[in-house]
Amino acid sequence: MIMLSETQVLDALRTVMDPDLHRDIVTLGFVKNVVVDGGQVSLTVELTTPACPVKEQLKAEVETNVRALPGVTAVEVEMTAQVRQRQQQTGDILPNVKHIIAIASGKGGVGKSTATVNLAVALANTGAKVGLMDADVYGPSIPLMMGAAEQRPYTEGNKIIPIMRYGVHMMSLGFLLEEGQAVLWRGPMVAGTIRQLLSDVDWGDLDYLLVDLPPGTGDAPMSLAQLAPLTGVVIVSTPHNVAANIAGKAVQLFRRLNTPIIGVMENMGVFIDEVTGEKRQMFSGLSGDDLAKSLKVPYLGSVPFDPRIGSAGDEGVPAIVSAPNTRQAEAFAEIAGKLAAQASIKSMTRQDLVQLEGAEDRPKFEPVSPN
Repeated sequence: MIMLSETQVLDALRTVMDPDLHRDIVTLGFVKNVVVDGGQVSLTVELTTPACPVKEQLKAEVETNVRALPGVTAVEVEMTAQVRQRQQQTGDILPNVKHIIAIASGKGGVGKSTATVNLAVALANTGAKVGLMDADVYGPSIPLMMGAAEQRPYTEGNKIIPIMRYGVHMMSLGFLLEEGQAVLWRGPMVAGTIRQLLSDVDWGDLDYLLVDLPPGTGDAPMSLAQLAPLTGVVIVSTPHNVAANIAGKAVQLFRRLNTPIIGVMENMGVFIDEVTGEKRQMFSGLSGDDLAKSLKVPYLGSVPFDPRIGSAGDEGVPAIVSAPNTRQAEAFAEIAGKLAAQASIKSMTRQDLVQLEGAEDRPKFEPVSPN
C-alpha cells in the first residue's frame, strides 16, 4: 500500500505557477491546511484577491497535479483569498484600507465615472470589501450613477458613515450639496475636501477603495497623490487620438508624483452586434492596447461600445447590475480582476519574494514597472 505524505503533495504543487507573481503557489505560501487521509487529500489555496482572474485555472491545475500522485483516490480543493496589504507609510491616513486605487483620465467624456462604478461593483461581486470615493468635487456624479442621489449620510461620533449601494461603501460631496448647487472652489479648498473625504469618513476595513478623480491634471489628483498612499492609478481612455494624447499627460503627472500606474483600460471600444456578432470599430484613434504599449504600462482590457452603459448609469443602475450577462459586464469583471492582480503585484516587493524563496540564486521576481 502506498503511503502518501503532505510533503509529496506540496512537492507536486511546486509546478503550479501564479501567472502574475511568477512563482509557484507553495513558495508564495498560498497552499494551506493540507490533510492526507489515506488516499484522500484536502487542502486550501489562499489567493491574494477574491477577484483573481485565473482562480479556476489554478484550482484545476492543483487538482490535476495532486490526482496524478500514486495512491490518491480523491481531491478536495477549497479556494479562498486574503488581500495583501499595500506597503504602508508612517502616518498612513487610511491604515485599514489595503489598497487605494485612483481612476483617472486626461479628458472628460471618456466614461471614467461609469468605469469606476462598474469596477467597484465588479470587485464587490467577488466578495471583496470595496469602497468608492467620489473625488470629482466640481461634478460629483457617483450618487446619481449608483442610484442614491436622494440619500444623505449620517454621522456617528465624529465620523461620516458611508452610503451602501450594490455592496459598495461610498461617499461623495454630492451627498452633501443641495440639488443644482455649484461648487466654486480654488485649490486649497479642493485639497481640504479631498482630505476630509479620506479622513472624516468611517471607511472601515476595506480591501479596495476606488477613487473617482475629475478629468485632467489639476488640484484633485495632485492632492490625492500627496495625501493618500496610493497603490496605483488606472487610466481610462477611448480610441480617440485626443483622448490618448491627454491620457499620456495624466500618466506623466502621476509619474512625477511617484505614483505607480496600474494600467490603461479602454472604454467605448468595438461595437459588437448582438444578432450577427459582427464587430465594428466606432472610432479610428489610438487603441487602449497601443496606448498602454506606448506608455509601457499594463493593458487591462477594453469595454465594448454600447450606449446602454451610459443609460444604465443615468438610471442609477450600473451596467454590470442591469445587464450582468452581456459582453460589457464580462469586460468590466475581467478588467476588475486584472486591476486586482496588478494591485497584488504592487504589494509584493522583490525583498518579500527573496525571503520566501530563501535563496538568492533563484530567478528574481520582475513585476510590471509602474513607470
